Amino acid sequence: MTTVRHDAMDLVRAHPGVYAPQDDSRFLCDVMAVASAPLDARVLDLCTGTGVLGIQAALLGAREVLAYDINPRAVACVADNARRIGAEVDARRGTLTDALAERPFDLVVSNPPYVPSPNRPEGVGIHRAWDAGDDGRVVLDPLCDAVRELLTPDGTMLIVHSEFSGVPETLRRLTAAGAVADVAARRRIAFGPVMHSRAAWLEASGKLEPGRRSEELVVVRARRA
Repeated sequence: MTTVRHDAMDLVRAHPGVYAPQDDSRFLCDVMAVASAPLDARVLDLCTGTGVLGIQAALLGAREVLAYDINPRAVACVADNARRIGAEVDARRGTLTDALAERPFDLVVSNPPYVPSPNRPEGVGIHRAWDAGDDGRVVLDPLCDAVRELLTPDGTMLIVHSEFSGVPETLRRLTAAGAVADVAARRRIAFGPVMHSRAAWLEASGKLEPGRRSEELVVVRARRA
């Protein structure tokens, strides 16, 4: 197992077959603590992976945390991490559809798959933690469309993704779905291993300038209008 960094980032461990938290998860943990502190909130962590976001919410005082992932190894990893750390997190195997059955939530946090990929992702392997179809929006689009259904009247959604996944489209879809949306924070980072492995295809498809190896991450915030 691999141990990773700060608060929940310091404490969670990635089981085999589960993607370890990277800079995007750290970024969203930081923003969650400042922009939408989950004290006494009912929280949904969708596409949870190791559970780092849900566990962070629990450590910040959330009343209840539901964490969903399609990867059964991730669900077991979340349960193990939460038990070892002493955080109350209900880890479940499921999708957005399953989460909608448990609505509404005061806070929804998600680090969904968002890396553009040449093929539509299939299966439940570790690649599903990042592969998100040609435009990087296989999960982002339905998540944005469901914002009003997921949130309580005063609820907030926080989503982290890359510039390569279409920030204007995220804002447009959230607005069309009945939310007030903005970019809560931006952070530029060097490419990690996944983006490095995808760089040649991104260049060939015109999505990335030749030689560039950095990206801007954004945390998009949405509230019900």
